[in-house]
Amino acid sequence: MESIKDRVAIIGMGCTKFGEHWEKSFHDLVIDSCYQAFEDAGIGPNDVQAAWIGTNNGYHRGTGLMPLHLANIPITRIENACATGTDAIRNAAYAVAAGVYDIVLVSGVEKTKDYGFSGLPVSPPSYPEMAMSQTRPAVPMPSQFALMANRYFHHYGIDPKQGKISLAKISVKNHHNGTLNPLAHMRKEITVEQVLKAPMIAKPLGLLDCCGVSDGAAAAILTRPEIAERYRDDYILIKGLGVACGDEYAQTNPDYNWTYWKENIVAADRAYKEAGITNPREQIDVAEVHDCFTINELLSYEDLGFSPRGKASDDVDSGFFELDGGLPVNPDGGLKSFGHPIGASGIRMIYEIYLQLRGEAGPRQVSDAKTGLIHNIGGWPGAFTSAVGIFGRREA
Repeated sequence: MESIKDRVAIIGMGCTKFGEHWEKSFHDLVIDSCYQAFEDAGIGPNDVQAAWIGTNNGYHRGTGLMPLHLANIPITRIENACATGTDAIRNAAYAVAAGVYDIVLVSGVEKTKDYGFSGLPVSPPSYPEMAMSQTRPAVPMPSQFALMANRYFHHYGIDPKQGKISLAKISVKNHHNGTLNPLAHMRKEITVEQVLKAPMIAKPLGLLDCCGVSDGAAAAILTRPEIAERYRDDYILIKGLGVACGDEYAQTNPDYNWTYWKENIVAADRAYKEAGITNPREQIDVAEVHDCFTINELLSYEDLGFSPRGKASDDVDSGFFELDGGLPVNPDGGLKSFGHPIGASGIRMIYEIYLQLRGEAGPRQVSDAKTGLIHNIGGWPGAFTSAVGIFGRREA
């Protein structure tokens, strides 16, 4: 498979504030984020030759971009659970790298508050024969991730009380980072004690271990490097992209120990090989990781090769993933603080890495960040889609 490394550049991005936008429509958010991206790139809507929109709202399809008046160009809707935004970027990037289009727009948007959306949906039974008969009860997402947390503690001999404290520190970290970001939904410092005393959702995960529900949108303008040079000399390059979808039902596999997501490992391996990353703990300067639940961020540290197996808690406790640590993770606040409008989240993560690599992240800026990673995972065990992207400065 031919590598996409350094063949696609990002020349402009935009992002709305995430939160409860009762006063704005789906189309309002599209306009706000896309026109930010146009302005940042120094182009207009008429310069775009094709567009992709990532959203879980099937009603809008490609018509979600109608207010931009993109003049009869191809518009493609992507939906791939929580990896929707990143997968929209991937599809657009390959079209640009292939030379089919010179300049394209990618939009990720969700208006979850208007849908009456109260959280991640209940997943279907994991046994295919049971899914047909519906004789096995479905399992809510918090319960599935709680199962992972309990099994992880048991498998690695971690005292559940101490393990819960490590998870709480992840939430505290992300909320602190969010207070430094004017676009974040939940800009409020919290303490470990508050996390531990929060209402229990699915033991050991309490309310403050779970991300919220948000409205928001983000957008990107992609082109090839030789074209990017006409617009700016500080464009950001895509170094590697990897996506993996589950090929087996995890709960039915007797060898599965519930301490990792195979899809993460495969997607990361593909992205690392494209980007030439052999030691992610040392070679990645800043990362945005899918923290839908605190345990998912913890497990992702290990799946992505940031921490040795069973040792992620030690890195959390040492502050390794904090803003001034060895590998800052979720400097913009993550899903936990920034918010999680599903179709927009992956592009929002790329937006943060874009700012970090350009030195424009303000008080949350990671010193001399040259290479960044983003990671999404969505679906349910055995049917997850994981997406990993590596981005770098022009000279990196």
